[in-house]
Amino acid sequence: MHLRKWRKRVKGRTEEYWALVESYRTARGPRQRIVAYLGEMAEASREGVAHAARGERAHQPRLLEEGTPEWVEVDAKRLRVERVREFGGPWLGLEVMEKLGLGAFLRSVLPAGREEIPWASMAQVLILGRLCDPSSELALAERIYARTALMDLLGVPAEKVNDDRLYRALDALLPHQAALEKHLKERLGSLFSLEYDLLLYDVTSTYFEGLAEGNELARRGYSRDHRPDCAQVCIALVVSKEGMPLAHRVFAGNRSDVSTVEAIVEVIEEQYGAADRIWVMDRGMVSEENVAFLRARGRRYILGTPKSQLRRYEEHFGEGGWETVREGLEAKRCPGPEGEETYLLCRSQERRAKEEAMRSRFEQRLEEGLTKLEAACKARKLTPVNVAARVGRLLGKHTRAERLFTWEVRTQADGRALLSWQKREERREWASLSEGCYVLRTNITHWSEEALWRAYMQLTQAEAAFRIHKQDLSLRPIWHQKEDRVRAHILVCFLAYVLWKALGLLCGRAGLGDEPRLVLEELSQIRTVDVVLPTKTGPELRRRCVTQPTKHQAILLQRLGMTLPTHLKMREV
Repeated sequence: MHLRKWRKRVKGRTEEYWALVESYRTARGPRQRIVAYLGEMAEASREGVAHAARGERAHQPRLLEEGTPEWVEVDAKRLRVERVREFGGPWLGLEVMEKLGLGAFLRSVLPAGREEIPWASMAQVLILGRLCDPSSELALAERIYARTALMDLLGVPAEKVNDDRLYRALDALLPHQAALEKHLKERLGSLFSLEYDLLLYDVTSTYFEGLAEGNELARRGYSRDHRPDCAQVCIALVVSKEGMPLAHRVFAGNRSDVSTVEAIVEVIEEQYGAADRIWVMDRGMVSEENVAFLRARGRRYILGTPKSQLRRYEEHFGEGGWETVREGLEAKRCPGPEGEETYLLCRSQERRAKEEAMRSRFEQRLEEGLTKLEAACKARKLTPVNVAARVGRLLGKHTRAERLFTWEVRTQADGRALLSWQKREERREWASLSEGCYVLRTNITHWSEEALWRAYMQLTQAEAAFRIHKQDLSLRPIWHQKEDRVRAHILVCFLAYVLWKALGLLCGRAGLGDEPRLVLEELSQIRTVDVVLPTKTGPELRRRCVTQPTKHQAILLQRLGMTLPTHLKMREV
């Protein structure tokens, strides 16, 4: 069947009518007959009848197909937009994820089974949610997911995303941690030409909300978050010199930094082989046992040293031989005790000014406190125990200056306490001489002073990684109580940070700097909306459109080499 146009002259003008015509065969050949007279019809109605006559589905879904021209008469007074969703951030994160092959890898290690929603899709929901709007799994399920376009991008309906399914996705993801780290290392290395010859290692901690009873990892220890009242875990992270994460492990919250070195080095060598790498660590990781462990198999290292090491090289401070590394920084080689290592004595003018200002401030405050306490002893009767306790509290508040003073509490004949104190000039001279100085320890003998110093300063990349984890990706606090869920939570944050760093490298390659925060914030303003078109003939047509980027957003997309879609397929009405 098909539509046929009929023309008729009425009072001097030509009018058009439409009829539904059917073709059929007879003994004398094909014939046609009129099934129904349809009269005047708008184009939208004609399209609908034509599709129905050919046995096709309703024409509304075809409206949503790319490149399909549709012409309808719209009632402009009733035109509206509905279902506004956040699109730019999730879409950008998914684009980066696809460049890293992370989606395909998740689908390979988490193949679809009898579950209603594939675990690979739920893992993507967790990672993209952590990147774009970091919060708890409960908040993601109840509030965040429904306001984003993730359901359109991933094909997971909002009603299927609940906290239980997200928790189970964490459980499914955790066993593949090592495989994920290896895949990302290889993919990132080839995509951005990264070198993993210099490995930076550092440790941080993050605390729990709740008691976490029964969790062997949840222990109280030295808190980098200034929350000694809470149980915590320690997170060890290895990154490349560009700050790209290579691996991470979770330790008990009371484990010291120095005791993690051997475990992490063995993890890296087990996953990636015992290649010729250079390990860079700060002074908190250094012990003679760790140095012996690193040297045992010919591993190379650049290590920070405790402040007390400076005393060994006091005689070198006034001598010549200093090399200018950069403006305001000098370095000098000093032989190691056994001749197998090199110690690099560094002297920074900027650091010196900072430490001198801090020491002077604490020294002044401590001197004022001791002076007031000395006058109080003379003015009224105080017991020696009370005075000693007050001096102890005073020194505890000004630890940077406590070694610069000596004090004594004596008991007079009438039982009154007498406080006497004085400055230790030899200590003040040493403090002034050593301010701004530090010592590096290495078994690399052929590098220049500048190369050694710059390699050590790359540790700021590891510190920046922890800062982004905690501030931008909301690693802390941890709400999970079970050990495996805690590890899985940290793994999701790790994967979100990989996307963050990959986006930063893409921005750097595009000449946009290496800070992805502003790019992500700018493109996150892009939305999807449903444009509802009420037609003259009655039915409403719906098209899911992506808002047009601003001039600034368009420039960012063009520089990144990404094309923003104009509309999305309708996954729900």
